[in-house]
Amino acid sequence: MIQIGKTNTLNILRETAVGLHLGDEDKNEVLLPNSYIKSSYKVKDQIEVFIYKDSEDRLIATPQIPYAEIYSFAFLRVTSITEVGAFLDWGLEKDLFLPYREQKNDMQEGESYVVYIYLDEETDRIIASAKVANFISNEHLQVEVGDEVDLIVFEESPLGFSCIIDRMHRGLMYRNDIYKDIQIGDELKGYIKNIRQDNLIDLSLQKSGFQNVLSSTDIILEYLDHNNGYLNLTDKSTPEEIAKQFAMSKATFKKSIGVLYRHRKVLIKDDGVYLVKEEDRPKNDKAE
Repeated sequence: MIQIGKTNTLNILRETAVGLHLGDEDKNEVLLPNSYIKSSYKVKDQIEVFIYKDSEDRLIATPQIPYAEIYSFAFLRVTSITEVGAFLDWGLEKDLFLPYREQKNDMQEGESYVVYIYLDEETDRIIASAKVANFISNEHLQVEVGDEVDLIVFEESPLGFSCIIDRMHRGLMYRNDIYKDIQIGDELKGYIKNIRQDNLIDLSLQKSGFQNVLSSTDIILEYLDHNNGYLNLTDKSTPEEIAKQFAMSKATFKKSIGVLYRHRKVLIKDDGVYLVKEEDRPKNDKAE
């Protein structure tokens, strides 16, 4: 069947004065208006279109693909505010409606917000909600400690940043565990750091324990390879300087440098860290 709010692959059935009529295998039809028609379209062609309702509540097809489809989260900009709600730019000619009841806080024109897009059962229209917490749950977790997960940052608090985890759960990234700039709307790779008894999830942008150190050594080696084998950080460098350079804590940095030194991949001097070239390493080096 033709799915509203989704990208559909449909056949061109016939051409009329108002546009092309498209259909699926179940003989459902939808109009592709003249304004969207390309000269290359031909009857019997199979094309991909997005299905939504126009301002007159008619089902319409468009070759334009929005930034996000229904039942997904997106970071969208408010184009206008009215008494009944906000309108968001989601990549189509017709803006996406977010009813006033679905605003968590008063929204501002020109600002962007993380929203959930869904099909309203009462009106059968595609709408958005800024109350994203209503569409995620930690009741039945499908993640475990140590898992790598996809994150969308959606809220900031004094403790840190709340994130959507794998489009299903909610987790918190504490400020003292963040070593890079984070903004609302950022999509990141992260890790499940801890799951508490009440199913509250603590997040980290780094792997835990020694795995974090191993991945950090690769980051440092890559930097040395691209900067003439020299890094101007030392044991006296501040945590802020290290975080700015590598988005890692000073403790992780020191452990990583220690691993590289024991494997004879770097030299540690008063003015910084130097890469040991492969040809300069002892041939009987078995520390690898």
